[in-house]
Amino acid sequence: MTTFSETEERQELRRQVAKLAGTYGRDWFARQARAGEKSTELWLEIGRNGYLGINIPEEYGGGGGGIGDIAAVCEELAAQGCPLLLMVVSPAICGTVITRFGTEEQKRRWLPGIADGTSTMAFAITEPDAGSNSHRITTTARRDGEDWVLSGRKVYISGVDEAENVLVVARTEDARTGNLKPCLFVVPTDAPGFEAQEIAMEIVSPEKQFTLFLDDVRLPADALVGDEDAGIIQLFAGLNPERIMAAAFATGLARYALDKAVGYARERTVWKTPIGAHQGVAHPLAESHIELELARLMTQKAAALCDAGDDMGAGEAANMAKYAAGEACVKAVDTAVHVHGGNGATQEYGVAGLLVAARVTRIAPVSREMILNFVAQHTLGLPKSY
Repeated sequence: MTTFSETEERQELRRQVAKLAGTYGRDWFARQARAGEKSTELWLEIGRNGYLGINIPEEYGGGGGGIGDIAAVCEELAAQGCPLLLMVVSPAICGTVITRFGTEEQKRRWLPGIADGTSTMAFAITEPDAGSNSHRITTTARRDGEDWVLSGRKVYISGVDEAENVLVVARTEDARTGNLKPCLFVVPTDAPGFEAQEIAMEIVSPEKQFTLFLDDVRLPADALVGDEDAGIIQLFAGLNPERIMAAAFATGLARYALDKAVGYARERTVWKTPIGAHQGVAHPLAESHIELELARLMTQKAAALCDAGDDMGAGEAANMAKYAAGEACVKAVDTAVHVHGGNGATQEYGVAGLLVAARVTRIAPVSREMILNFVAQHTLGLPKSY
């Protein structure tokens, strides 16, 4: 008989990650962020315990698990108030792409550092003039003898200051047709011609966002990951894990906010009973819990399809999971702030700081509107609208 509960091994993984993250907690995370400090200490401890690279094959220093495992780690960290955005990028996107399409030498060079956290890899696809339309990417890679030369600009690239390398999505020109094709390159952050400028953000997070400038960045031939003629397939192989991880990140944040709100509603007494006894408070919390559990279930389905190698099925489920998780996260955080009343706006109670981060889960890494476009076209068979 099939059940809708995770394996005991996965549940134990969740317990151990939650226990570790709980020793740090939201107060520590917020202090680090507001002081301009990083969450490196927690990042490296997760790596040492084998959680960061749990989806990386064992022969390259990982745990040999799947996206479902790394998504569980991501969710439990966020649920303890310590959401690590680079988990979405380094082990999930970059780790998956290199595992699937990298050469043996590339795997041995980059995967162990991704797995233990000592060599973080960022991911750069978004461009100022392309937005959600990845077909309009203009960052170009051209051959020069044995080398590649990259030129272009990227925006909203996470954690470049903490990364040794960036997996950059560029385009090569096809001499036969003149069409531009996407290709993936590993670019060292200290490469000549590579410049990163921080973007001022309102989010309370240790991870920073950057605009990247690539001015004739010269790379060796083996910086290209995979086949230059199959770039679109390789690119999308990293986007399903990205959406699954974004969903896990959002549901973890939602769980943290909901737990804080429920705890407050149980204790806070204004008249004769705790405010949680009043339906005006209880019902929004119950609704939020239902929406959160639905999003978590779809995220687990998407991860299972992805780990089973069903890229098409996983694409649909991952988009739906990310949509549901973003909506649930915004609702949970907004409800948590409201339940706290005036206290919800204070740093002491620690929920108002989640508002911007929660709102971004509806926008990034793909907006809710683009997901609705995907479902309308690919699931419902409606005409393409854009």
